[in-house]
Amino acid sequence: MPLAKFSVTSKSENSTKVVAETRTGFKIIVDEPKNQGGTNDGPNPVEYVLAALSGCLNVVGHLVAKEMGIEMKGIEFEISGKLDPAKFMGQSEEKRAGYQEINATVKPDCDADEAALEKWIKAVEERCPVSDNLTNETPVNISL
Repeated sequence: MPLAKFSVTSKSENSTKVVAETRTGFKIIVDEPKNQGGTNDGPNPVEYVLAALSGCLNVVGHLVAKEMGIEMKGIEFEISGKLDPAKFMGQSEEKRAGYQEINATVKPDCDADEAALEKWIKAVEERCPVSDNLTNETPVNISL
């Protein structure tokens, strides 16, 4: 199967806000909250990471459920992450700038038994591209 390519183009509107455009004109506003100098016009970048994880888990969760013959009525997610802002703020070189950990609780609305759900969640985690990107090192090439 050929590789699928995804892309965005973005333009800075100020020091905390960027508007990204994807596919056929979908606009994504990325901003910081007012208490961090932003205009609070949209989620910040690290909130989008968590939202992207929930969106991907949702798609893969429904796909895997269908393959397993599980009638999935819906799925709820509670996802949180912890990061130390010291590196981002230039105050430390010690720790990573990104999340130290991300915790996701998945609540499927279906009538599958515990054994089927364990098999389901394992497959979902293994097949979710966003989870894979967060779990494994992905080369990122930034250039001028």
